[in-house]
Amino acid sequence: MKADEIKKLDAYFKRTFNPTMVVKARPRKDDSAEVYVGEEFLGVVFKDDEDGDLSYNFSMAILDVDL
Repeated sequence: MKADEIKKLDAYFKRTFNPTMVVKARPRKDDSAEVYVGEEFLGVVFKDDEDGDLSYNFSMAILDVDL
């Protein structure tokens, strides 16, 4: 993802969910970014530009030990 996309996603996650959330570029990947709360990894945001409709999909796994 481009830096401007990551900046917009970062602002969205902070505004919508939690001001401590951070969206970071992924090394060696340009179709997605990583989402953190502080230093804790939460999930990955994937860019979906299929059929000319741009959207972003957030994927987060929840481990049973975290429940």
